[in-house]
Amino acid sequence: QIQLVESGGGLVQAGGSLRLSCAASGRTFSSYAMGWFRQAPGKEREFVAAISWSGGTTYYADSVKGRFTISRDNAKNTVYLQMNSLKPEDTAVYYCAGSLYVDYLHLGSLYDYWGQGTQVTVSS
Repeated sequence: QIQLVESGGGLVQAGGSLRLSCAASGRTFSSYAMGWFRQAPGKEREFVAAISWSGGTTYYADSVKGRFTISRDNAKNTVYLQMNSLKPEDTAVYYCAGSLYVDYLHLGSLYDYWGQGTQVTVSS
């Protein structure tokens, strides 16, 4: 079992950058694939990015590919989301999540553990 706490959200102008962090408690963090999801007001939760347990494989939604980078440091029990060239449409609450699955990591239903979320607001 792991517990997840996100940080790093905030208000940024369009074109700017933010780095989100997700700190995990528990000794089994390295066993989990990790994902980032987001939910904007009035919209459904959507997949943003995911990374395999080893960090060797990453996945991105088309809407963020080339702008966002997911990474992890298993020694620090932390996963990161570097967000560059931010757009107003990136505004949402961002959640990190942990999954024991190795495939279909874009599916939120495959994640067992979720953080409380961090707000990202991009002004135009």
